[in-house]
Amino acid sequence: MYIIDSTELQNLLEELISRGYLLIGPTVRSGAIVYDSIRSVDDLPRGIGDEQQPSRYRLRRRDDAMFFGFVVGPVSWKKFLYPPRLTMFKAAKAGRGFTITPGRTENPPKKAFFGVRPCELSGILMQDQVFTAGTYVDRPYKAARDNAFIVAVNCTVTGGNCFCASMGTGPGATKGFDIALTEVMGGGKHYFVASGGTPRGEEVLEAVPHRDATEPENKSALDAVSRAAKSLTKKMDVRDLPQVLKDNFEHPRWDDVAGRCLACTNCTMVCPTCFCSTVEDSTDLTGMHAERDRRWDSCFTMDFTKVAGGNIRPSIRARYRQWMTHKLSNWMDQFGTLGCVGCGRCITWCPSGIDITAEVDAIRGNGVHE
Repeated sequence: MYIIDSTELQNLLEELISRGYLLIGPTVRSGAIVYDSIRSVDDLPRGIGDEQQPSRYRLRRRDDAMFFGFVVGPVSWKKFLYPPRLTMFKAAKAGRGFTITPGRTENPPKKAFFGVRPCELSGILMQDQVFTAGTYVDRPYKAARDNAFIVAVNCTVTGGNCFCASMGTGPGATKGFDIALTEVMGGGKHYFVASGGTPRGEEVLEAVPHRDATEPENKSALDAVSRAAKSLTKKMDVRDLPQVLKDNFEHPRWDDVAGRCLACTNCTMVCPTCFCSTVEDSTDLTGMHAERDRRWDSCFTMDFTKVAGGNIRPSIRARYRQWMTHKLSNWMDQFGTLGCVGCGRCITWCPSGIDITAEVDAIRGNGVHE
């Protein structure tokens, strides 16, 4: 373990930039903390916190100068690995035929993701399973993933909608990072406890000003993460949850939640693990140029399950049930894990304030258990 003083954090950013990485990190845009290009610690939301409740998100000024005194905003790292819209190819008329040029790139720029929360890191690892672990590999995703350097930041504060501890995804990162940082502030001291998760991560740490961490400093970092875990106010009981949902496919709670759900797709758009997509073809007005795009889609849209002869999920009840049972039951059958990381985004950004943890509790409370 190393200690990087808060005044030396800029050196870590500059080291990554010097190695050819485009630096992406948290910054404030339009009243929210989002992930965007950064170059300096001045771009980070220093001294900014957030308040989250069902259907509520607000930034607030903290009474300290922590760099990471907030949790997660509306944007996940998914957009940089699996972009919302990707041009697959372009076609141009040429005589009696046409020429096709690839729209995607197999050599994306190197990106350093700075400030990845443990729950979001778990989301990235889940999407790795979806896009790279099977027989058919998504090449654009894999190219972007191979060129990504991850600096995780362990959570020492939590939000009102976080339940990562229930899902085993936080508040501390255990794998999947190149560097992990824990911010410690108190007693007139402000520093980061840093550890390398890969050889290239260790190499970067060795190149920036640092010193070895003392035992009390390591303990302070561990205690800060432990306090965050204990401060979580939401939880999800995941015991036998996949089977519980399968046993309650016709539970009346599905009608109840359907009466509140707007099928707006917000939950799937902000989710760091949802991966549904569709393909769109378009042409210009001259008919000389066309392109095919892949874009994010949602199981909440009416057209998502429209097939010849009708729609297999015509109601909001059916679509909400599909989303939740896939995330918390069938995902286990597909990938060997639950598909939720407990970030709480779906709760925060639901206009109706639907709380997935409350829906699980309601089904458990008076459902069928076999």
